[in-house]
Parts: sequence; C-alpha cells; structure tokens
Amino acid sequence: MDKKVEATPSLTMKRRLNASPAEVYRAWTDPKLLARWFGPENVETIEAEVDPRIGGVYRIVMLENTGERHQVSGVYHEVVANERLVFSWAWVTTPERVSRVTVTLKPDGEETILTLLHEKLFDEQAVRGHTHGWTGSMVKLEALFA
Repeated sequence: MDKKVEATPSLTMKRRLNASPAEVYRAWTDPKLLARWFGPENVETIEAEVDPRIGGVYRIVMLENTGERHQVSGVYHEVVANERLVFSWAWVTTPERVSRVTVTLKPDGEETILTLLHEKLFDEQAVRGHTHGWTGSMVKLEALFA
C-alpha cells in the first residue's frame, strides 16, 4: 500500500556573501552579530540568545517599528562549524507550528554561498511572511559584509 507523502510548503534562498564561511557562521552564532542583521527592514532584534550545539536552544526577540514584539526560538539539530546549521523554528504565538531551517555555507573563492532552506511551513501565507522576513534579513546580512 502506498502512503501519500504530504508536501509541506517551503522556501529556499541563496546569497553570495563577501566573507569567508567562518565569518558568515559567526554572524549566525554570535548573538551580538546576529542582532545586527536578523529581521526585515522594519524590525530591530532586541534580544538574541544562541547555544549552537546539538540540543542547544536559541531565542530571538524582535521589535517592529509599530511597537509589536515578535519572538522565535528553537533547538539546534545539526551544527557543523563554518558549514551547516539545522534548527527548529517556532514563533511564541504559534508554538504548535514547528518548522525547520537549514543554513548551508560553501566557500567560493574569497566569498561564501549561503543557502537557506526553510521547510515544513504551515501554509502558503507562512511562506509569504517568512520569505519577506528572510529576504530582509539577507539584505542586512549582505550589508554586514559589504
């Protein structure tokens, strides 16, 4: 009997960054650096806690320019320094909607190709919202290394 595999929405984005994989990895795992770029253009990261080891937890609190607070957290499932991070992702307002983020870093000369895969999203609306958030974050991350 065939079991139907239900596909869940996901998004993928790639960026070429003017930094080494070690520098980009540090931007994801150093809370002070993470706070400088994480979140779209209308958001400031006001708290960032990271424990980048398998089973370690992260928590990020953002403040929108409207005054609205957003908090996301999760657990690291894979941590390969300067190469790969895999972690769960859940908003404090919808803790039952756990998705998964994979960040892969590949050296390309003096630069790094970052591939971000955010999968197991709840629905297409979640894909649109997260695409907006990640796109804005990637613009800020590129600027960090400009």
